[in-house]
Amino acid sequence: MARPVRIFINGFGRIGRTVFRQVVTGSRPVEIVGINDVAPLETCAYLLRYDSVYGPFPAPVETAPDALIVAGGRVPFHAVTDLRELDLTGVDVVLECTGRANRRDVAEAGLDAGAARVLISGPSKVADLTVVLGASDALPEGVRIVSNASCTTNAIAPLLRALDECSGIARAHVTTVHCATGSQPTVDRPGETLERSRAANESIVPTSTSAAAQVANVLPGLADRLSIAAVRIPSISVSAVDAVIQFTTPPADVEALLDRIADGQVIGSCADPCVSFDFRGRQESLILARTETQSVGPDQLRIFGWYDNESGFSARMLDMTERLALPS
Repeated sequence: MARPVRIFINGFGRIGRTVFRQVVTGSRPVEIVGINDVAPLETCAYLLRYDSVYGPFPAPVETAPDALIVAGGRVPFHAVTDLRELDLTGVDVVLECTGRANRRDVAEAGLDAGAARVLISGPSKVADLTVVLGASDALPEGVRIVSNASCTTNAIAPLLRALDECSGIARAHVTTVHCATGSQPTVDRPGETLERSRAANESIVPTSTSAAAQVANVLPGLADRLSIAAVRIPSISVSAVDAVIQFTTPPADVEALLDRIADGQVIGSCADPCVSFDFRGRQESLILARTETQSVGPDQLRIFGWYDNESGFSARMLDMTERLALPS
């Protein structure tokens, strides 16, 4: 039997903890051999034990000197600002979840410490490659630092690729309806833009999204036929994609088209009239809301879908981790 993939989590924030939860409570062939975060160990343990989105961790969470003890297993815990201070020899993939891998020296620190590869949990211009499963799956030999793009890119790009391959996209506009994130203030204060300076819990905030550039990067053939906008809403989890597509070759059967593109792993499907809460914890990149499908004439289609922007993205992180650990 093959050994499990050995991963090291650098940054124990929302994505780091969600990845941890999925590994410990799931059945993936993955072993977490260490965690690094500059926050106090007791704080990290507490935030794992009690989660405002997913609820209490379904197993005991304790601490020991320099370690998390979860479900009886011991995971070494470090608190360094530079991974080069650690020996990561034997680690297959470092999951770079700090949100700070915007410089090459930061992104490759895990490699310098001895790990085989690094997977960044967000957009990164310094990565060797950006991969979005279901949209841009190629993984050339020799690539060692990979960006997993953003949660919204993972929701939009596979949908657009599938639709373009099936019926040809003449043009499309996509709006992501995204829950509030830690980058937004809870009270008004100066931010990166005037709209993003406003209190996240009090308003719907029109804004831009990095997914616009990322989708164009992974699907360059669609770049001049596509626009993407975003609004942030006062919700703690689960976001949505609202896409209006005009086809070059109108689909003969819309329901059959949606059945075809819903593979059950990257793109799921739901026939019930649901709300965002119902999709908390789902691990697909996007779940098509079939009751919201609308056709305007033969060549224009409105598609609506849900995505748990933490759980789905973390699942793709683990999918990519397993791919990166395969022999070249």
